[in-house]
Amino acid sequence: MVTVRKSSDRGVSQFNWLDSQHTFSFGGYIDPRHMGFGNLRVINEDRVVGGGGFGKHSHRDMEIISYVLSGELTHQDSMGNGSVIRPGDVQRMSAGTGVAHSEMNASAEKPVHFLQIWIVPDERGMPASYEQKHFPLSERQDQWRLVGSYDGRDGSVRIYQDVNMYTTTLSKDATLDYDTTAGRQVWLQVASGSLKLNGQQVDAGDGVAVNNLHKISVVATDDNTEVLLFDLAV
Repeated sequence: MVTVRKSSDRGVSQFNWLDSQHTFSFGGYIDPRHMGFGNLRVINEDRVVGGGGFGKHSHRDMEIISYVLSGELTHQDSMGNGSVIRPGDVQRMSAGTGVAHSEMNASAEKPVHFLQIWIVPDERGMPASYEQKHFPLSERQDQWRLVGSYDGRDGSVRIYQDVNMYTTTLSKDATLDYDTTAGRQVWLQVASGSLKLNGQQVDAGDGVAVNNLHKISVVATDDNTEVLLFDLAV
């Protein structure tokens, strides 16, 4: 079964420095029908104006992944990490027993557009940790690239949950299949562009829940269609 969560149906938080779209319930947006998908708890699409950002705040017991679509995002945390996250980077912060961090637009003028993803870890009370890796376009163009996994295989970042996170950037008319296995479910998030999934039109900002199918097929209907795929335990 394929269920599309339309971009226009997402929750919204807007401030003078932030435009945030919530695929699942988050902050002041609560919808009991959309509390997450398996262990995938949050997908926020954030646009932050130049000079803006999320000041120092705390988390615990959550896997937090930042994925930049355009612009640059500066990260600082209480573990002593400081970095700039750019397109092609995947940053994973395991909040564990507790961590404070900030996420600020690295530019005083240009906006930054990114996805923030939260995944419930398989164990509470782990030590906080941090990892960031770059995945060049050549590894993602018209092919699935594993960027996050429980065992960190194939150069992916380690996520402390039974999840395989893939990304791809598709040329127009490019086709990709993905085989699912028993006991698994898939969430597909279209970050930019548009595609057809098993013949159904899906556009930028849309998410798709896939259950009880052996295979999905995506065909890009726009150039530079960027997609994230999460393969999760049921």
